[in-house]
This record gives sequence, C-alpha cells and structure tokens, in this order.
Amino acid sequence: MQSAACESLYRGRMLKRLAARAFWTLSRWTLATEPAPTRPTVLIGAPHTSNWDFVLMLGIAWRLGIDVHWLGKKSLFQGWRGPLMRRLGGIPVDRTDPSRVVDEVVAQVNGGAVFGLVVTPDGTRGGNEYWKSGFYRIARETGMPVTLGFVDRTTMTTGLGPTFDLTGDVAADMDRIRAFYADKAGVRPERRTEPRLREENPAVTPGP
Repeated sequence: MQSAACESLYRGRMLKRLAARAFWTLSRWTLATEPAPTRPTVLIGAPHTSNWDFVLMLGIAWRLGIDVHWLGKKSLFQGWRGPLMRRLGGIPVDRTDPSRVVDEVVAQVNGGAVFGLVVTPDGTRGGNEYWKSGFYRIARETGMPVTLGFVDRTTMTTGLGPTFDLTGDVAADMDRIRAFYADKAGVRPERRTEPRLREENPAVTPGP
C-alpha cells in the first residue's frame, strides 16, 4: 500500500517536471533561477500584476521540483473548485481567523515537509500603495526564510532569486527586498507596487 502511494507520488512529480519542461521549451519566457530551496520557505511572488503569474509560478515550481502551497480566500475553494484548488497546493484562508494559517504551516514544518508557501504581498494584481505584511509575520513566527520569486517583462525572465532569513528589523529587511525587485517589472509594469510595508511608517496603521 505504502509502496503504491510512493510510486503514485513519484509518477506525479515526473509528469509535472515533463509538463514544465515542455512549457519552458515553448514559452517566450526564459527561466533564470537560483537553485530550489532545501528547506521550507515563504516564496514571495512579485510583482503580482497579472493572472499569468499563477501559470509562471507553477511552471517554476514544477521544473525545480518544489512542492508549492499558496494562500487563497475561502470563496475560491467552494463547490467543484475546492478539490482542484487543493490539489494545486491551495490553502483556504479564513480572514476572520488568520492565526489558523500560521498554525497549519507550523504543523507542516514540524512534520518534516519541504515546501514553498507562495505569497503575493502586493495584493491582487497591483494598484496598492503598500505590500501586505502577512508574509513577514508568517516567516518570523514559523522561522522560515523567504525566497524572492520574480517576473520581469523587460527581460522576459522569471524565476527564483535569493533565499534568506528575516532579521526582525523590518526596514533593513525591506531595503534588501526592495533592492532585489528594483529592476523587476512584472507582466504588467503599470500595475507594479513598490515593495513597502505600512510597518515601516509608524504614522500608518498596519494592514492585514
């Protein structure tokens, strides 16, 4: 029984890698990436300016063999879409009790799972003044590093950048993140949001 499950899992991963290889062969985009993280990580997907970001994210993850999870509002998991979204790595978020997400992620980390938790802190395809700070809180509370995933239309490249641990100095950590994304335009450059948290400005009330 266990060997059959392992064989099914292996076969699924091989199919994903083959699909990803075909995707990158045919795509106009070039995969330019650092190696996949070897420990659980909060994988930032930015700039998030288009629905194509989801397709590119899956292409990157499947090519590198990363088991990805991503956060989505509960309504996305209702009805027939629920099983599909979960199979693609989705975790439904109840915005009335966000602490449950952290608890679930911690449980998976403690269980020895190696995965990338994909978060798009600039929100729904741009147009926001600040990034959402959830990725920062999750990384600090779980002890997971962050990996900087990117999409850049100007060079038609996408992939993973550096992986590093946050220090708790919000301004310094965000300066490092800003420096990396300074020349990354996203699929729709006009929708790009500058990487900045409300917490960097004491006069602004922190957001979700």
